[in-house]
Amino acid sequence: MYQKQFAEYFDKHMEEILRDLDEIIFIESVGDINAPVKPFGEGSRKALNWGKAYLEKLGMTTKDFDGYAVHGDFYQNGECKLAVLSHLDTVPAGEGWSYPPFKLTKADGKLFGRGTIDDKGPSVAVLWAVKAIKELNIPIKKNFRVIFGGNEEGGCEDMEYYESKQPFPEMVFTPDGSFPVLNCEKGMVHLTFSAEFSDDKIAEIKGGSVINAIPDKCIVKFADDSEKVIRGKSSHGSRPENGDNAVTKFVAEYKNENALLGGLAELFPHGECNGKSCGLGFSDDVSGEMTCALTILKTEGSRLHGGIDIRFPIDKTLAEISGIITSALESKGFKVDELDGMEPHYVDENSEFVQTLLRVYEKVKGEKGKCIAEGGITYVHNTKGGVAFGAEFPEENNNMHGADEHISMETFKINLNMYANAIAELCGE
Repeated sequence: MYQKQFAEYFDKHMEEILRDLDEIIFIESVGDINAPVKPFGEGSRKALNWGKAYLEKLGMTTKDFDGYAVHGDFYQNGECKLAVLSHLDTVPAGEGWSYPPFKLTKADGKLFGRGTIDDKGPSVAVLWAVKAIKELNIPIKKNFRVIFGGNEEGGCEDMEYYESKQPFPEMVFTPDGSFPVLNCEKGMVHLTFSAEFSDDKIAEIKGGSVINAIPDKCIVKFADDSEKVIRGKSSHGSRPENGDNAVTKFVAEYKNENALLGGLAELFPHGECNGKSCGLGFSDDVSGEMTCALTILKTEGSRLHGGIDIRFPIDKTLAEISGIITSALESKGFKVDELDGMEPHYVDENSEFVQTLLRVYEKVKGEKGKCIAEGGITYVHNTKGGVAFGAEFPEENNNMHGADEHISMETFKINLNMYANAIAELCGE
């Protein structure tokens, strides 16, 4: 391995690296399928153009997949053996930031900005890993590919399109999860529901904006023209324990007799994160405990609408979980409007690919590596044999999808060294 050479290189060039990160964070790349610029809006397109231009600057052979994704090959010819897959779109900025969300801010040993951990920071780390390999003349025997997508946060339609045009190589990792190696991803259910709603005290409810984030605010406007803002703390939908759900806080506090709101208070007690009150609450030895969160609650016309984020263990199926949550909602007078989901994803930890990544982790981090499971859906969830390799550590709370999203300088430096060494180890001589 080339630990010492890579570490010295990144320390020398850190100012340039952070300038590149600031450039891509400045691009507001929230996907929007309804925008005039297709397929995912102007911001997503600009971010992919930035990524493609950078890959070309590195001398890689690039291809644009109709605005869904771009990729660059290290060598112009030769079968590709490894793909490193990340995304350049982000969730909306939201409110409550201490720093400008679309400007890189370095403070208290951390890098703040939307996308610093998910997934622009790791993407820049991958680009600089390639640059280091080239400038240090690290011998690379096998061709590898860097892929950037533009709609991970919107449901991964980008990769569905990409894979219909270009098969993935035999080895794929994404810096869109956690270290050491995330080889087990829980299944996911995203559903929306509604019911006819009437309350003589409430004029409007507006809580949550995206289904995969714990809401940090719920605004309730009352019939007497008064207003109440319930505050919470945002977090990723797969990690509700890291947040404070403003929506469930509201339904728990609301005292007027209302069957629908009362039913939601019973199904989603404030502070409960595993869905036990909905008839869920499952866990297994490999993937751990499931999560279930009420992430959206709003009135539209005469109806009350809600959204739910569920992450379930690998020993359960999408059909099982969907049936239970549907029955629970119907028992309280709601109708499920839309339901999407994914089955769990698992890769054998004994494969040579996974074992190589674990060896790299152990050498770079200086501690024993192991495979882990998480509820977050990474970019390789539907890719056979794909695993997540970073970019954060399980014990960290980087406010992913929330205000003041960040990555520590220490973790960012580990990202750079980890990805450079991993590519060199998997594709080198």
